[in-house]
Amino acid sequence: MIANHMTYPDDLQILELIALPATKDAGYRQLVSKYKEKLYWHIRRMVEEHDDADDVLQNTFIKVVRSLNGFQQQSSLYTWMYRIATNESLNFIKSKKSKHSESLDKGHLDAVKDSHYFDENSALNHLREAINALPEKQKLVFNLRYYDEMPYQDIADITETSVGALKASYHYAVKKIEEHLKATV
Repeated sequence: MIANHMTYPDDLQILELIALPATKDAGYRQLVSKYKEKLYWHIRRMVEEHDDADDVLQNTFIKVVRSLNGFQQQSSLYTWMYRIATNESLNFIKSKKSKHSESLDKGHLDAVKDSHYFDENSALNHLREAINALPEKQKLVFNLRYYDEMPYQDIADITETSVGALKASYHYAVKKIEEHLKATV
């Protein structure tokens, strides 16, 4: 896998481009290019399915574009967009749960448990299962901290929660995941 080393203008430059009618479209393209991958993976960890993540990402960018004039720069653009992506993901999850509930394929999980060799896919499935079993807030905090390596202060800005509460939430999430993984071994 080759890393993408493309450089983008900083957020203020992108916002300036968007503010000018002549460069507005170019500014939006740069905004999407700069953040689509990060936001996609943040959303994907929450909603799990690729197609669903694409839909939520598209809704996120639509909301960002519509709300950009109201962006007051009290937080970074990145944090503000993550908050929108998080809210869109949570709304999607709630609507999906209300439409129908899905159950895990217990036969598949039992077959994985009976395996006597290390299987990366089954390990990832167990981790995913453990994360999905967390309450929504703990799941969100865990994903942002563990996968995105986001500082607690940025998570606090996104979730509008205190840093202390987030640290406790992350700690409890890790404990629950560890317990779940120990029980599946």
